Amino acid sequence: MLAIGSDHGGFELKNRIVKYLESKGIEVHDFGVYNDSSVDYPDCAVPVCNAVNDKTCDAGILVCGTGIGISIAANKIKGIRAALCSDVYSAKMAKEHNNANVICLGGRVIGEELAYMIVDTWLNAEHLGGRHSNRVAKIHELEN
Repeated sequence: MLAIGSDHGGFELKNRIVKYLESKGIEVHDFGVYNDSSVDYPDCAVPVCNAVNDKTCDAGILVCGTGIGISIAANKIKGIRAALCSDVYSAKMAKEHNNANVICLGGRVIGEELAYMIVDTWLNAEHLGGRHSNRVAKIHELEN
């Protein structure tokens, strides 16, 4: 199951991604928001990241206006490796090299079709391990 959430700036794209994933038979837990009223993106990142950390969900997708703020907030949460992805190559590398367990998208930056390609690429990629696992372990050491 995937966790997904957004602030008001990512509300529209988040809803489209939810429908897209569900149409592919992927189970999604939508943590909101459920309208375009202004909210603070750090508040939106927390429930998605907590669901990833406690294994309620396998991975997470976060969307705000640019993807920047929500990715910064997500990366403050211990155990989260959130990657801001605005292109397919970055999405692939986020999983293969960094084993990103959350991706962040900019609802005002990328279009719907590109968002679907980014999500698909990230979901279908696999962490390569090896030297990349050593680097991911060093990232976790920084949390302490």
